[in-house]
Amino acid sequence: MPADVAVSFPWLSAVAVLVFAVQVPMVAVLLSRLMQGPFRRSPLTPAAPTLDQLGSVSVVVPTLNEASRLRPCLEGLGRQSYELREVLVVDSRSTDGTQALVNDYQSYDPRLRLLEDDPLPQGWVGRPWALDYGFRHTAAASTWVLGIDADTQPQPGLVAALAQAMTAEGYDLVSLAPRFILKHPGECWLQPALLITLVYRFGPAGSPSGSPQRVMANGQCFMVRRSLLEQLDGYRSASASFCDDVTLARHAAALGARVGFWDGSRLLKVRMYDGMAETWREWGRSLDLKDAASRAQVWWDLAFLALVQGLPWLLVPGLWLVQQLWPGSWSLPLRLLWGLNLGLVAVRVGMQAAIASAYDLKAAPGAWAFWLSPLADPAAVVRIGLSSLRRPTQWRGRQYSS
Repeated sequence: MPADVAVSFPWLSAVAVLVFAVQVPMVAVLLSRLMQGPFRRSPLTPAAPTLDQLGSVSVVVPTLNEASRLRPCLEGLGRQSYELREVLVVDSRSTDGTQALVNDYQSYDPRLRLLEDDPLPQGWVGRPWALDYGFRHTAAASTWVLGIDADTQPQPGLVAALAQAMTAEGYDLVSLAPRFILKHPGECWLQPALLITLVYRFGPAGSPSGSPQRVMANGQCFMVRRSLLEQLDGYRSASASFCDDVTLARHAAALGARVGFWDGSRLLKVRMYDGMAETWREWGRSLDLKDAASRAQVWWDLAFLALVQGLPWLLVPGLWLVQQLWPGSWSLPLRLLWGLNLGLVAVRVGMQAAIASAYDLKAAPGAWAFWLSPLADPAAVVRIGLSSLRRPTQWRGRQYSS
């Protein structure tokens, strides 16, 4: 093997120039998004209701076999104050005791009602259908309709704080980023890497969303002005979407509604999935957001993630190894490419520290794996890519056509 590999293999430097030229504008886009972090909206904090909020909020909780996860959600909603008019649990014929659990809570909280939605119509996905059904059974006197997922744990002051902030700032639709509860090492390792794919694509929660097609949303806590939902004909525009939250939010923004995605980590906790395998299977298949975006946008975002999140973890050790084995190959293009990707790795490690406050790891014996999560970035990008290739055929126990 000749000592000067750069001469023997000139393609090595040529490839480095090409990759560097493609990465540089992507890095500029990434930094423009991350630099919004210090100027983003402050996290929402608890608030006591005011008299003008009396009975202003209706909550809809869609359920399907959620008996093992629903109790903290109902308890959290029960601790909200008089701003909460009603809680409608819309169940899709659960077989695990979900309805019995709701009936038990209903016996001592008159605001709670159990509904069973109609059979799923053709062209609808289960979650938006349940939310739509619940919306159409809410009290017309409510100003706000709040969709809450069964796996969430609302904290005291959540509903009042959200309604007050939206009223004061003139928002029509706001969803909240929660604080994630993690337990097992595998999920502590993988879940933050998947979350970072959203931060890289859309910026931190609380950042300005820009164009309607870059709006981000989270259906785990999704508050909409009732008049806007009436204008949208409920959830019909997101009827066939597996990311109905983002689809509806972007549709509303395109019609001129004021839409926000805020940091709610001080008011909302969520235990999404149990373990790495379930996190990979369930959350990973919707994170590409293909139902809410054009194919061009989906593939652009995937290329972006591959270049700024996944590839650096391969290039930095790979180029270092080349330099160690063949010092003569260490041309200027290779040095520039290595330096750029080392910088991306440093940014990613810093982001891991920045998102630590979005996690509750107190009950996690595998909390140490959280700090190794950047090493899962290539796997997270692969998961987004796999999801981009196919539409889900199974979701929450239901089968759908491909």
